[in-house]
Amino acid sequence: MPSDIPAGGPSPGPRPNGPARLAAVDGLRLVAALMVAAYHFLGTPTPHFWGRTELRDLAPFLHETSRYGWLGVEFFFAISGFVICMSCWGRTPGQFTVSRVARLFPAYWCAVLLVVGLVLVSRLGHRPAATRVDPRTVVGNLTMAPGPLGLDLVDGVSWTLWVEARFYLLTAVLLVFGLSYRRVVACCAAWLMAGVVALELHSPLLDEFVLPRYTGLFVAGIVLYLMHRFGQSLLLWLLLGFAWSYELTVLELRVADHATVPPGESRPSWAVCAAVLTVCLGLLALAGVQGPLARLRWRPLVTAGGLTYPFYLVHQSIGIPLAKGLIRAFPTLGPLPSMAVSVGCVLGLSLLVHTAVERPLGRLLRHRLTLDARVRDLGAKPVLTRAR
Repeated sequence: MPSDIPAGGPSPGPRPNGPARLAAVDGLRLVAALMVAAYHFLGTPTPHFWGRTELRDLAPFLHETSRYGWLGVEFFFAISGFVICMSCWGRTPGQFTVSRVARLFPAYWCAVLLVVGLVLVSRLGHRPAATRVDPRTVVGNLTMAPGPLGLDLVDGVSWTLWVEARFYLLTAVLLVFGLSYRRVVACCAAWLMAGVVALELHSPLLDEFVLPRYTGLFVAGIVLYLMHRFGQSLLLWLLLGFAWSYELTVLELRVADHATVPPGESRPSWAVCAAVLTVCLGLLALAGVQGPLARLRWRPLVTAGGLTYPFYLVHQSIGIPLAKGLIRAFPTLGPLPSMAVSVGCVLGLSLLVHTAVERPLGRLLRHRLTLDARVRDLGAKPVLTRAR
């Protein structure tokens, strides 16, 4: 059987017909989404975000720990490196493109339209809305790239999708040449080097393609997948170490983004951020490479993974206005119970979006795009299985 592993390298185990579902990785995706939600609900640095009572006084421990919840975005990017590498292996660029379009756009379109509907209802009730929903902004947001188009975000968290889209572009380019162990390792090493060069040159154009702030996260996830698929080796551990050292170094740039805090609060600690990210990487390694988490086959975790994307999309733009509405309508309820009710409602909405929109529309898009021969044949050449 041909192998794309150099002599003496790790050997792949028996390959199933498709990528095995790693339930623990699905569970970690929900953990990352809940981290981000905790930051938006409990860790926000905006004074009087929930009324007269400051969260640091109402729930000091929850507020202090949730201040680091934005690291869930970094966790998402590391998981994405693992999952995307797993899902695209053996596919053509056309198949990969179809899978990403069918996976991302249905829930995203639904979330944007839900936010637009919420803003319009708020206007009817003569309540101010922070989100602009003029036709040009709405149409531009439906492309999933409103930022580069110079538009406000209808869904505040969707900036991360543009980062993901550029990662998918790099993956599709690699797919054109065919995936192999050696090629992916070389690509990861080259990407890390490009990240260093981009940081040195301070080139906005280079930053757009190289993603220097997140390079180490994506590479770490990819390397962990290579360990999952082909087994561990000293080369992969060294590459993982370099990726993580790089990421912890540039993490200071992301910490600086969150340095503005209200009076009486300290700036987020780089050491705490580094520790949280290291724990996240360790959990991903245990879930995807070896250990008790990798052997989990608990079905609810897969369901949790399915809810993650719609929950992530709507928790801020819909969940927070809902919680504030509950506080206004039921003053005796208080901020924390209102947040809990809001999160429960958002989870229910996420389940509805997942079952009624994301799955059926995703299947339809995948089916129709696959029938299009021009898409099906995009880059359709045999995937090389032996590195040259």
